[in-house]
Amino acid sequence: MRLTTYTDYSLRVLIFVGLKGENLTTITEIAERYNISRNHLMKVVNQLSQDGYLKTIRGKNGGMILSRPAPEINLGDVVRDMEDNLDIVECFDKQKGCCQIDGYCRLQGILEEAVIAFFDVLSKYTLEDLMVNRSGLQKALSLNFM
Repeated sequence: MRLTTYTDYSLRVLIFVGLKGENLTTITEIAERYNISRNHLMKVVNQLSQDGYLKTIRGKNGGMILSRPAPEINLGDVVRDMEDNLDIVECFDKQKGCCQIDGYCRLQGILEEAVIAFFDVLSKYTLEDLMVNRSGLQKALSLNFM
């Protein structure tokens, strides 16, 4: 299973914003530190805001902060919200799937079990768990404010 770049960027945004704590963060700042397209990040931040992970403040001195504490942001939930298609093989998609051995093969059930296990593991962790090494992360991202 491979997560989309969109989900990867979503997790990076949450880490960055989480490291800043109560200090507002801008899309431009995140784009520069991660060397990611600002336009792409705007879409990511918009969805993270709509899904309740970020609080955004518009205007000249605006930016974003986490909408709730990092220990309350579950990684399994974030990945589920950001991934638009979890059909890891064609037979998962009942609309488009056209497998000749559908109904006879156990692959779909086994892979479905694997996806459930994947999310069970992710759901054990929060954003806070990703930021355990705050000082190392802050150094790597050149965050010298703390």
